[in-house]
Amino acid sequence: MIRLKSKREIDIMKKAAGILRQAFERLRTEVRAGMTGLELNRIAEEAIMGAGGSPAFKGYRGFPRTLCLSVNEEVVHGIPSNRKLKEGDLASLDLGVKYQGYYADAARSWIVGEGRPEIEKLRCVAKEAFLAGLDAVAKPGRRIGDLSRAIQEVIEGSGFGVVRDYVGHGIGQAIHEEPQVPNFGKAGQGPKIEPGLVLAIEPMVTAGDYAVKVLSDGWTVVTRDGKLASHYEDTVAFTEEGPVNLTGPEEDA
Repeated sequence: MIRLKSKREIDIMKKAAGILRQAFERLRTEVRAGMTGLELNRIAEEAIMGAGGSPAFKGYRGFPRTLCLSVNEEVVHGIPSNRKLKEGDLASLDLGVKYQGYYADAARSWIVGEGRPEIEKLRCVAKEAFLAGLDAVAKPGRRIGDLSRAIQEVIEGSGFGVVRDYVGHGIGQAIHEEPQVPNFGKAGQGPKIEPGLVLAIEPMVTAGDYAVKVLSDGWTVVTRDGKLASHYEDTVAFTEEGPVNLTGPEEDA
């Protein structure tokens, strides 16, 4: 069942989103060659808890960390470890916050140091697809399928793949709520976008085929062909005045 949020609830989610933005601002300065996933995880947890929030992912279905860190061919749900980031890596950071019983969720993909132009294009297309999806549902009466189709057109039009196995979602008092928000589909289909709907919209883009698999740790999702992937996500509230991006944007996102 889709649960629409009141203005009071969205205001609380704005505060959760503010904590999340601050955490990403700090992480952005720390993503560099030689930094380990565990170090980034510690920074994320300290930033969230220091601002009065709590980590949304830690302990969720047994996930052991605060931060999801997925590098290069890893698409999503990577577990931070002692592995060090290297120059030119594409690092996707996915992070969630709980505040006063409500959640916010976002993800960013950043290049470690200097990267090749084709990696920068892959990184940027994920955000461009997100923005296109949001623009497609800016007017009243639009449906989830309109958003999904717009995302798919940008990604595939750029020569990349759209992950099918993992999708965006509703968000509120649970980190994952109805409806599902695919990054592919047909315009005019799916639930209607209504005021009070809050969605975590998250394009996942692959440099090759869209097929993925889960590694033996039970969490880390990688591309089957071993090619790079990028991930962009923001939590968006739909109001009478139109969509409000609670967790973004940032100038260098």
